[in-house]
Amino acid sequence: MRVLRVALVVAAGVVLSGCSALERVESFFRPNPYSVAPAENISISYALVDAIVDIPPGLSVSEANAYYPFADIVWRGDPPGNRHAQIARLFTNAFELAKPGLAGQVPVVLEIALVRFHGVTEKTRATVGGVYNIVFTLAVRDATTLEIIEPARELEVDLAAPGGQAAMLLDSEGQTEVVRVTDFLSYVLVKELGGLAQ
Repeated sequence: MRVLRVALVVAAGVVLSGCSALERVESFFRPNPYSVAPAENISISYALVDAIVDIPPGLSVSEANAYYPFADIVWRGDPPGNRHAQIARLFTNAFELAKPGLAGQVPVVLEIALVRFHGVTEKTRATVGGVYNIVFTLAVRDATTLEIIEPARELEVDLAAPGGQAAMLLDSEGQTEVVRVTDFLSYVLVKELGGLAQ
C-alpha cells in the first residue's frame, strides 16, 4: 500500500511539473465526474440548438506506439478504428453535454472544424503521461437566420493526461480517456461561449 502511495505521489509530481512547463495548459478542477457548472454572469445568452462538426479527411493519423508520433490525429481512447469518426463523436457528445450550461435566449448553431487532436499513446500513458493537445476552429451562427454571429476563431486547449498508476486509478474510477476528454471539451465550449463566469 505504501509503495502504491509513493508511486501515485511521484506520478502526480511528474504530471504537474510537466504541465507547469506548458504555456497553454488550462487547469481546472471540478467534481468527479466532471459536470458543467450552472451558468453565472452570462454576457452572451446563447442556447445551443445544433453543431456541425468537421473532421477533415486529409488530417493525418498515427497508430505508432511512440512517445510523440508526428501526425494531426493521435487517439487511443477508443479501440482501433476510424479515428476521424471517433474524434467527431467526442465533439458531438461534448456539444450535447454543454447544452445545459448554454440555455440562453439566442438559439445558435456551432461550426467546429478540427485542426489537430494529439492525445497520448499507449507507451506515454503507461509511463510518464503527457497532455491532450486539441486545436479547432469555432464559429457561431444564428439558428434562425443562419447569419454569422461570431466568425470562426481558432482555439488551442490542453488537458493533462496522467500516466502510470495515476492513469490506472482514473480508469478504475470511470474517468476513462473518452470521459475526461468529452467532459473537458464540453467545459471549453461552455466557457468560450459565455456560459460560465469568466
